[in-house]
Order: sequence, then structure tokens, then C-alpha cells
Amino acid sequence: MELIYPVGGYAPVMPSPKATDLTSPKAGGDTEEWFPVVEPSGEVIGMSRRSYCHSGVKVLHPVVHLHILDRMGRLYLQQRADTKDLLPGVWDTAVGGHVSYGESIPEALMRESSEELGFSEYNPVPICSYVFESGIEKELVNVYAAVGSNFVLTPDPSELKDGRFWTVEEIDSHIGDGTFTPNFESEFAMVREQLFSLL
Repeated sequence: MELIYPVGGYAPVMPSPKATDLTSPKAGGDTEEWFPVVEPSGEVIGMSRRSYCHSGVKVLHPVVHLHILDRMGRLYLQQRADTKDLLPGVWDTAVGGHVSYGESIPEALMRESSEELGFSEYNPVPICSYVFESGIEKELVNVYAAVGSNFVLTPDPSELKDGRFWTVEEIDSHIGDGTFTPNFESEFAMVREQLFSLL
């Protein structure tokens, strides 16, 4: 999946700004993150603030996920920080984050993995893209994997509470008991065969 930005760089702001709104990304001085609004094909049709994308209007916006496997078939998971608004302290996919407006999918993947785990020396393998919808948002999820034996992963304490490798048996024994995010559980079920075929 690749994002197709409009010629000229800027897509329409969603929702349309009022004449008195001076905080569009073109005006400068805006500190809130801006996300591309996309079609399932990856065509960028708009740009919106994070707060609007997560307000329940469910405009489709892209995110990246990275599953990290070691050569023993263990899967690295991150524990969400206790300060998170949603599912604090729950275990989740190794890397996950939003694509900022103007970024490509690979750029966002590398930025997020570097920010969360200090991890940038890997060759990402694309797995799939799919639409995920929760009660407050709708995401175009772009899933990647990294497989290796000498990865150095250093969770950023401002981003994550913890991180470690889990065996498949450990993961399976905790499915459905609240240890993992619902999104991780549904995605793992969808991609597990593809992930372990990479070993």
C-alpha cells in the first residue's frame, strides 16, 4: 500500500475551516497532529486533525503496525503506557502508530519503530492492509513484519511501559482474558500464518 497525495501537496482540510480559523497546517503555529484522510485504495482525499479523526466521525486514516519475530518463533509485544487514554497497561503489537500528513507508509513505519523501540536496522516485510473500525475511529491498517535474531529493542519509557518476546503458547493461553488489546487479538488471528511462514 502506498499513499497517493494530491498534486501540490495539500488536500482539503476536513471539516472545512471557518474563515476565522488560523490554525490550519498552512497557517503554521498548529501543534496538533494532522493525518491524511484516505480512500481504501490509498488515495488521499483530505487532511484532518487527530482530534477530529478520533471524534467518532470515522474518517478513514492510515496507521502502521510492525510485528517483530525472532528466529525461535517468539513475537515481541509492547505494553502500553499507564498514561494512555485507551487500554493502559495492556499488551499490544510491537509497533503501532499513525501516519502523519505528508509521510509515506514506509516513512511512518520507520519513524514509529525508532520512536517506540529505538529500532531502525531491519528490513520490513509487507503483510497486508485492512480497514479496522472501533467505536471512535476508522483506520486503514498497514501491517509489516521484521524477522531476525540479533535485534536490539529499547522501549522508550515515555511511549511504552514495557516490551518483551512471547512464545506462541503464551499468547494463545492469554487470548480473550484481557491481557492483549482487542485489535492485537483480531490482527494476530488474521496474520499469524503469514508471520510464521517467514521463519
